[in-house]
Amino acid sequence: MPYLSHIIKERISQVLQTKIRLDRYLSESLNILSRSQIKTRKLKAKLNGKDVKLSHLVKQGDHLELFWEDPPPADIIPEEIPLDVIYEDERCIVINKTQGMVVHPGAGNRQGTLVNALLFRRQININNEINNSLLDNCRPGIVHRLDKETSGVIIAAWDDESLLFLCDQFKTRKVRKIYIAIVCGSLKEKKGCIETFIARDPKNRKRFTVSPKGKHALTFYKVIKQWQNYSLLLLRPKTGRTHQLRVHLRYIGNPILGDDVYNTKDSQFHDATMMLHSKTLSIILPGHKEESIFKTDIPQRFISLIEKLDQKESVHG
Repeated sequence: MPYLSHIIKERISQVLQTKIRLDRYLSESLNILSRSQIKTRKLKAKLNGKDVKLSHLVKQGDHLELFWEDPPPADIIPEEIPLDVIYEDERCIVINKTQGMVVHPGAGNRQGTLVNALLFRRQININNEINNSLLDNCRPGIVHRLDKETSGVIIAAWDDESLLFLCDQFKTRKVRKIYIAIVCGSLKEKKGCIETFIARDPKNRKRFTVSPKGKHALTFYKVIKQWQNYSLLLLRPKTGRTHQLRVHLRYIGNPILGDDVYNTKDSQFHDATMMLHSKTLSIILPGHKEESIFKTDIPQRFISLIEKLDQKESVHG
């Protein structure tokens, strides 16, 4: 089965204080593959024209040639699912994910996910026909995730180099994400930050909770509009913990409306779905030097609910 092969030629120009192992240089300095990926991608290397092992020591000025192959994709079925594409090039794609779509296949969700849709999209050529030469090679890399019921902007990579480049920006917190949410209750402060430690809830493995044993989590917020019992917020997570915004808002007593994990059914809007949307993503794309900003419109579920809240306020005001 043919896999996508990669060939990279590189002169080691970074100033090294001492010699360093090749595998360490690749993962820590060159940022092409992680150390685990190096082991699984059948990577071969030439140093100054000679085959070398990954344990070989390299130094500044060495000429490096790398060869590796992508493994076959996981047992994921490509599916023709409509996507709201904000941006796409040969390195990555930015999507406005719909509410209710799972990002990555897992137990109980092998089909209908964003990855299924991306696999199909990548196999379509410019004439909108299946391109068989891509069939075994397309492996969309999920850079970050949104919960199933959270809608909004999300980015995925088409190749390993782009995946590592984008992931590194999330890891080093260079990415700026802005969400909107409608929460229950009013906030005393119009803007501020929520800083805690978050860990998996020992009583419920599907939930997370504030715990001194968890990982540091920081969220900035700003109140955009308030009604008697609800508030519209802008949220900017500085860290990227699982369920961070949902946990933080519940922690301060303002859980997200429609969140069936961290909130209860609302008496006024019992049919409300999760009122959390990823509105803006700012990131440097592979091959670019300047930051790109991707924005989405406010979803209709927000517009409809805001209109209902405004009507209630005017009737009782």
